[in-house]
Amino acid sequence: MVQHGKKYRESIGKVDREAQYGLAEGVDLVKTTAPAKFDETVELAVRLGVDPRKADQIVRGTLSLPFGTGRTVRVAVFAAGEQAAEARAAGADVVGADDLVARVSGEGFLDFDVAIATPDLMGKVGTLGRVLGPRGLMPNPKTGTVTTDVGRAVAEFKAGRVEYRTDKVGNVHLPVGKVSFANEQLLGNIGAVLDELQRAKPASAKGRYVRTITVSSTMGPGVRIDPARIHETEEELAATA
Repeated sequence: MVQHGKKYRESIGKVDREAQYGLAEGVDLVKTTAPAKFDETVELAVRLGVDPRKADQIVRGTLSLPFGTGRTVRVAVFAAGEQAAEARAAGADVVGADDLVARVSGEGFLDFDVAIATPDLMGKVGTLGRVLGPRGLMPNPKTGTVTTDVGRAVAEFKAGRVEYRTDKVGNVHLPVGKVSFANEQLLGNIGAVLDELQRAKPASAKGRYVRTITVSSTMGPGVRIDPARIHETEEELAATA
């Protein structure tokens, strides 16, 4: 049985686990119940009404959060020649071609959060599928991580572009900022994610699409958000814009 610390127990006591909150109220509650001394990441989890076992119902893509993630993103780029130089100039943390493939396969090097590759190297990067795939690091054209414009891709991911994909039961998990962010920044980022998920809704998905929404901090309790009240927050933000 998991034993939680005193601060967590105090935090969870402030959250009604049976209630569904409005988004603005929920975000405020997440910030006030974050128990750690460090600047915790705020995370969004959305349960979608899709069947990821069916290829046409896998929801995936990338989006740029309007206020960034607040964290340092380590980017690895599989590229050679001028494109390798372009990636370095854009701020990539590690760049290589055959040598980088060898580091990942032979040394188990995985000290990065995003992997980008040029199309001409995907034949070699594809051999790393068993290593990169389970960790969600395999470059893919659908997420903008297989591209000839590596400089732009690096800059976007460094600035707060995030990748999303449904897990095996239809959940999407994403970081949407830090506890230190202003409420308006967190609400703006969450709104961008929810809009993107609606845009990416598969045509074959039937019934209620957004089933549950939960917001939490790294060490804090989850706060359930009422999907039916999301538009209330959008109207509030529009009124103050």
